[in-house]
Amino acid sequence: MPALHTSDGFAAASEQGRIYSLAAQGQSDLQQRAQAYPSLFPNPPVDDAMLSALALSTAFIAPWCTAEQLRVANRASLWVTAEDWQIDHAATTIDDVYSSVSACLAVADGATLDVGNSALGQFLAEIRDELATVVGFSELRPLWCEALRRLLTADAREWQWRQLQHRPSLSEYLDNADNYGATFVNISHWIFTADAETRSHLPDLIAASREVERILRLSNDLASYERDLRSGDLNALLLVGKEEVSGQLRDRIKACRDLLHALESICPQEAVYLAREVGFTTGFYHGTDFWGSVDR
Repeated sequence: MPALHTSDGFAAASEQGRIYSLAAQGQSDLQQRAQAYPSLFPNPPVDDAMLSALALSTAFIAPWCTAEQLRVANRASLWVTAEDWQIDHAATTIDDVYSSVSACLAVADGATLDVGNSALGQFLAEIRDELATVVGFSELRPLWCEALRRLLTADAREWQWRQLQHRPSLSEYLDNADNYGATFVNISHWIFTADAETRSHLPDLIAASREVERILRLSNDLASYERDLRSGDLNALLLVGKEEVSGQLRDRIKACRDLLHALESICPQEAVYLAREVGFTTGFYHGTDFWGSVDR
């Protein structure tokens, strides 16, 4: 074990404390949004522990940002949590699911709140309107809307799989990983914070983000298998054995490292962002997940 020095410990702890401060500010904002939309965030499962985990994740993935710069990513993460809960628990028919999908897509396209008058649509409109303050959002809106469409469509597809007790192949399941929501959060963050040069490379970043999302899906499934087994949610371990899931995870992480290394030359900070997203989230899932012990 290498020798430890007090100066090293001071610097490391100081940086960790700064990141925790970012997370605390983010959590405070998320608490206010959750209180503004109580129908979206029942407590439990959306308690202070979950809000803290969401804010910590964002702060550790992009520690170079200010709390203000992390606001959209935090709120987008919270919105994905609400959307996931609403489709999984509030929707009783496929018509309910597609009604929610249609309303959210209409809001993303700029519809007024009387079209998406649910709390889910109203919260999404807040995120949309904050992104609209960014110069160039009108040109980037199609990419943002497409990420949202992929998320919502993937959630609707999984809802149908559960209702029909359909077991997709592992490949089909991972192709549907957009329902994890990370790419929607990532593109929201990049639109809000990135410079013009980086925004010109958003298609490349989105493609890389979708690869990252598949890794996060597998890592999450390894962490949440017992809960998913009780609740009836789909999980990669219900489709293939743990050894294959673990092997897929290792192989995809290796391939993702090569992909992100190639991205470093054009988008160095965003490549590091995606690498930190993989690292933080897979580490986090070693002991828990964002839903904690709640049976969804």
